Amino acid sequence: MSEPIRLRTPLTDEDVERLKIGDRVLLNGVIYTGRDAAHKRLFDLLREGKALPFDLKGQIIYYVGPAPAKPGQVFGSAGPTTSYRMDAYSPSLIEKGLKGMIGKGMRSQDVKEAMKRHKAVYFAATGGAGALLAKRVKKARIIAYEDLGPEAIRELEVEDLPVIVVNDVRGNDLYIEGEKKYHKD
Repeated sequence: MSEPIRLRTPLTDEDVERLKIGDRVLLNGVIYTGRDAAHKRLFDLLREGKALPFDLKGQIIYYVGPAPAKPGQVFGSAGPTTSYRMDAYSPSLIEKGLKGMIGKGMRSQDVKEAMKRHKAVYFAATGGAGALLAKRVKKARIIAYEDLGPEAIRELEVEDLPVIVVNDVRGNDLYIEGEKKYHKD
């Protein structure tokens, strides 16, 4: 098995162009959190021509609503949420410069097309490993929508956050390719 690819945010076109499905990646730098309620608000701001609470260019959004942090911890358990709930909003965010998304589960064809067109990728984080993923968060602060509680948008500083490329800029899908390998005719 090859060594994981280390990437630092913000991501560039060159960063995402070299990734292919199945690549193991360790993310470093700043990423943002956001789930469906926050995505709807971001989408509405874009539709109204208003500024977003952070610059999307080159950024990654992690679909997570963390548990409360225990004493001495920076961040609570941080397992990924199901990504299809963001599919209605993701193409617009990708068009505005979003380079990566982290979640679990398959993406819609519209999202995959937007990733191809605007050079973005979708990463999977391991569901059920939220406590371990949280240990990769070195700093966390709410930057928008505090009223959403766990679903507020947070800016996270991460160190070697482990993810796997599920959808690449060429339109490949790890879930579909994986199923083909084991499908019996």
